[in-house]
Amino acid sequence: MASKKKISAPRRNLKYGKGALYSAEGEQYHIRLKKGDVGEYVILPGDPKRCEKIAKYFDDAKFIADNREYITYTGKLLGKKVSVCSTGIGGPSAAIALEELVKVGAKKFIRVGTCGGMQIPVVTNDVVIASGAIRMEGTSKEYAPIEWPAVSDYYITKKLEEAAKNLKINSHIGVVECKDSFYGQHSPEKSPVSYELINKWNAWCALGCLASEMESAALFTVGAALGVKVGTVLHVVANQERAKRKLKNPISEDTDRAIRVAIEAIKLMIKENI
Repeated sequence: MASKKKISAPRRNLKYGKGALYSAEGEQYHIRLKKGDVGEYVILPGDPKRCEKIAKYFDDAKFIADNREYITYTGKLLGKKVSVCSTGIGGPSAAIALEELVKVGAKKFIRVGTCGGMQIPVVTNDVVIASGAIRMEGTSKEYAPIEWPAVSDYYITKKLEEAAKNLKINSHIGVVECKDSFYGQHSPEKSPVSYELINKWNAWCALGCLASEMESAALFTVGAALGVKVGTVLHVVANQERAKRKLKNPISEDTDRAIRVAIEAIKLMIKENI
């Protein structure tokens, strides 16, 4: 893998046009990428440090850019150009990444992230494949009315399911909850609006919501607004509902299973020209 060459920010000679701020070299303002830098398929981890780990699964991976929370590598899978670009934490930065990646030519996206389980059978080291997301965050509201459902792309979701089965990785498919406040989930009693946070959490659990995370609702909604395909696969770090019941609940931050599911899914999509 090529050595990193950090691209410093901010660039001079910025221009504004076509609904975006970009450099004289044609690079997008935040992700610092231009057309040709990324493939049609892009994996979207939140953590920038996860990009190099994902890129190791590519053939001929090359470091492309590093600016703010956005790190990008591009390589190949089955001879097809693919990329990985981090999004940072939460909906706003994820939406920026998606908007700018679409401007430089990306079309199909898989978020690879972490989550906390909400149903008792969702245990540490399982993966959750999101078919839809509860829009308990703010970013998606600037792209679609709240009545619009944040749903994943059907074909990407099916390939993620097939990939998990091929790899014999235990998976769950269903709805996830997306929020803007990590501590609003983990310490809701400290919030002046604890009554709302706790009551809604209990409602999501009763409705069968599988897990909680922070980005998919924004990505699914922004993807719909931009006309691109987005899916999500998540590594289960732990499950606070299991902890409440004093059930076995170790903590694991090893995202390799979710990464391998995403890589396998992209290979399946490439083979079937999806």
